[in-house]
Amino acid sequence: GGEAVRGIAEDADGNVWFATDRGLTKYDGARFTNHLIVEGPVHPGVNDVWSLAIDRDGVVWVGTFAGGSTFDGTAFAPVDLPATEPDPSRGATSARLVHAIRQDRRGRMWFATSGGVFIRDGDRLENISVKDGLCGRVVNDVLPARDGSVWFATHHHGVCRLKDGVFVHYGPADGVLGDEVWSLYEDSAGNIWFPTEQHGVYRYDGASFRRFGEDDGLLSR
Repeated sequence: GGEAVRGIAEDADGNVWFATDRGLTKYDGARFTNHLIVEGPVHPGVNDVWSLAIDRDGVVWVGTFAGGSTFDGTAFAPVDLPATEPDPSRGATSARLVHAIRQDRRGRMWFATSGGVFIRDGDRLENISVKDGLCGRVVNDVLPARDGSVWFATHHHGVCRLKDGVFVHYGPADGVLGDEVWSLYEDSAGNIWFPTEQHGVYRYDGASFRRFGEDDGLLSR
């Protein structure tokens, strides 16, 4: 296994999978097994996993510093995603770094990158970026919500939502401060949660945003 863990997911059999900087690691309750995307003396970025998802068929999807792959329990297969323009201000970056992977209720796979979001529907690949109304091209996370909308966490332009084909960018007028958003989460009640750099955590209940900060007991903003 590696030293950096960037993603954790549990499969239908109760195995826990970890995205690490030295490959994909599986814990079956008794032991850890490490799987390298590419064996042998290769560029370390090939096995440097940054994102992880398990789809409804049990296939493990990984996004690495050098691109995407799927793992069926035996072997890895590459996921062909176009190169994008790296964003050095994000820190570690590359033209093929996959920041996040999610599956929507239709079974499509969504990939967050520095060139917007790629959507894979079977063999068809579509890109959504600023040309389509996305609030920023550098996407740290994407969240297909249960109501059919899709949320995007961007590195320089906050959060936006795609619903019924229309993008809405949420900002100060909506009570949302901060431009740098790293992650998104939907709870069991359908609330959407996300942190913004220097401004705490926000919860969207379908009508308005509530900010949680140090005054609410949050230890850091």
